[in-house]
Amino acid sequence: MSTSSHSYPMSSGEDQHSYIHNSSYQKAGIDGVEAMIKQAILEKLDLQLNSSLSNFTIADFGCSIGPNTFHVVQSIIDTVKFKQLEENNETNIVPLEFQVFFNDQSNNDFNTLFRTQPLSSECQYFSAGVPGSFYGRVLPRNSIHIGHTSYTTHWLSKVPEHVCDRKSPAWNKNYIHCNHLIEEVTKAYRVQFTKDMEVFLEARAEELVHGGLMIVVGQCLPDGVPMYETWQGHVVETIGDCLMDMAKTGITSEEKIKLFSLPVYFPQFSELKRTIEENGSFMIEMIETISHPFEGMRLTSEFITSMFRAFFTAVIEQHFGNDVVYELFNRLAQKLSKQPIDFEMWKTQEVYSVVLKRK
Repeated sequence: MSTSSHSYPMSSGEDQHSYIHNSSYQKAGIDGVEAMIKQAILEKLDLQLNSSLSNFTIADFGCSIGPNTFHVVQSIIDTVKFKQLEENNETNIVPLEFQVFFNDQSNNDFNTLFRTQPLSSECQYFSAGVPGSFYGRVLPRNSIHIGHTSYTTHWLSKVPEHVCDRKSPAWNKNYIHCNHLIEEVTKAYRVQFTKDMEVFLEARAEELVHGGLMIVVGQCLPDGVPMYETWQGHVVETIGDCLMDMAKTGITSEEKIKLFSLPVYFPQFSELKRTIEENGSFMIEMIETISHPFEGMRLTSEFITSMFRAFFTAVIEQHFGNDVVYELFNRLAQKLSKQPIDFEMWKTQEVYSVVLKRK
């Protein structure tokens, strides 16, 4: 069972700052790999979709509050239905019934998730919320036919040990994330990411049926590209600069900043691939990267600020207090407006898609 106590859900509710209204960047990444994933399901799902299988179970791990989770689930269901019709010539075959488990941390806003669930889904599948960290089992053994997670595993189960310890060579100093500038810090984050992915994959291996598929989508760094060379890394550095400015005016303190580091790590592609390959419970059916569909677009400072606010609010509030968030992201918006990001100057992350089959 899941035992993690570190939980930083995406911004809840339905207001202008909520994840619901600020997750189109992730949605575009998911859409960019959708066709490849559909093809992989059609070609690699070996389960016999005939009358002997009446119920088909799907789980979305780290579902947040939508709408992306509903889009992903519907796409999987439509693909499985098509595959069932394709494999069976019987005109009177009984349609599959679908059960969908929506999993996220216990303090995820499940009320908003289910309140905003499309009405059309009610006749498509049965729904259930499953609270708990996916860094551990959250569902019974051999109960899932297709598992999915997207834009989740860069969130670590905890901040790596020693990165907030001033006496450690792995102390992150005034940096608030892993930017690859301090070798010992990078190593600590890499070790934590590897441990977490091992736990994640082992838990999913127990929950999936043999022959079932696990789909993992997210963002990674191209090999040889450090975080500090990407525009995403630049934005986080700017958030750190805003915190330091606030410390100078007494809104927060430098001591608090020095004891803060985000539990977030974007691996380079080869790191991600190696971690998955070393897990013996799955066969890799597909592992690909693409450029993000928004690459080349000039994202506005308002769009970037709202996006980062939606997924960093909880972790900022927990460390610095509730009163800091508004001022922090107001300052971020001002800095980005005064000095817009030159996207041609900065490198960027890639979207990866992985399809694994349970041995």
